Amino acid sequence: MTKQLQQGGFNLNIFIMKATYPIDGETYQEVLQLLGKSGLEDKLDYKVVMNENSWCNPEAYGFLVLAYDDDKDELVGVASAVDTMGFNTFEWSAVVAPMYRGMGIGKLLVESIAAGFNERNAVGELALTLNGDKGREFIEAQGYEYSFSEATLRADAEYTDVISDLTIRLYNGERDALVTVFEFAFEDTPEDTDHLISTNTSTKGRVLWVAEKDGVVVGTVTSVEENDVQWVTALAVHPDFQRQGIGAALLAWVKNIAAQKEQSTVLLDVEIENEQALSVYERAGFSKIQQVDYFAKNNI
Repeated sequence: MTKQLQQGGFNLNIFIMKATYPIDGETYQEVLQLLGKSGLEDKLDYKVVMNENSWCNPEAYGFLVLAYDDDKDELVGVASAVDTMGFNTFEWSAVVAPMYRGMGIGKLLVESIAAGFNERNAVGELALTLNGDKGREFIEAQGYEYSFSEATLRADAEYTDVISDLTIRLYNGERDALVTVFEFAFEDTPEDTDHLISTNTSTKGRVLWVAEKDGVVVGTVTSVEENDVQWVTALAVHPDFQRQGIGAALLAWVKNIAAQKEQSTVLLDVEIENEQALSVYERAGFSKIQQVDYFAKNNI
């Protein structure tokens, strides 16, 4: 699909196409180059907010929208959408090359993203921008309103002691115990927990761990391997065992996993409003490296 835009008395022909994950290697390199140049100009790293790790993953459910300057055959804008949790609810973000901003390409990307959601019968969406990115004004102008923010925290992979009376092992069917843990931590329903367990025990690179004390499941964490990084996700502690160092022990466990695999970094995401969790992570040696702001579609 080619759209003609007016800019300074000249016609700009923009070719729009969609590419379903996994994308081919040539497209991958084109998009990386665009994000690299834009990030250098804006002093921001767009790869995480654009879910770069999903593009070539055959198990990821999502798509790219690609905008080309048809006359130059050059990629000048891209939007990335992915269903991160398997609920047919998408997170998406977009980047336009600096020289092509203010020409209407962003609106074309948003329209194409919306069409892609309709084709997939999506039940929800969130638009993402990096904190400090001028894209916030643009997103709000498209009918989105601020919802919440997540900070990405980083720590070095290292061998760290885990409290001696705690056993951390692979998940082995402790579903009912995790229903209680996740209901308290995230207000998840039993169905949410079943989906989370299924995803975290069947997806390559994800490992679901449980922490046990005196035969009782007291906490859980999932480690996610991504290149030279271990991600911490779904970290939760049983309500009856709060403030006993179990959360810190689970973080130390993932640090140990990363060190054993000779990886350099452990990362996690946390909502910035969750001050209690932020305090735990900071005491465990994690520091903020990035903030992502989330926007929901305003249908009013």
